[in-house]
Amino acid sequence: MKKQKITDILIYIISAELAGALSALLSGGFSDFFDKYTKPPLLPPSWLFPVVWAILYAVMGFSAYLVFTSENSEAAKKALTVYWIQLGVNFLWSIVFFRFEALWAAFGVILLLLILIIAMITSFRKASPLAAIINIPYLMWVIFASYLNYQTALIN
Repeated sequence: MKKQKITDILIYIISAELAGALSALLSGGFSDFFDKYTKPPLLPPSWLFPVVWAILYAVMGFSAYLVFTSENSEAAKKALTVYWIQLGVNFLWSIVFFRFEALWAAFGVILLLLILIIAMITSFRKASPLAAIINIPYLMWVIFASYLNYQTALIN
């Protein structure tokens, strides 16, 4: 693999990881968040969230790299626009939910994120089918997070 390709891969992965890390930093400590609220059913242990998100951000970054290097430059351009928009909405969700504790507003944000993830996967498929497929766990995790957000808002 050429040095430039490795650099490009790292740029995409690190940019996604940084978006997640900065969002977490601005969100404040989330491990004690549920001490204030009634926990929703099926809430996993708090240590699982940063592990899953670190993996998902790496996959998102790698998939964006796959789209970036796609032969279909017009589809790639559109897909990467959707990618960056969904990453921005992803960045905002945890701040709205954890920092501001605006549970219903956060639910609206996460629903928008779900729509954008579906749009991202659909547009990625046109540029790189593999990039689309590897984002399905991200979609599934955000569906689960939507359930947790909804239940938390509902019971509190």
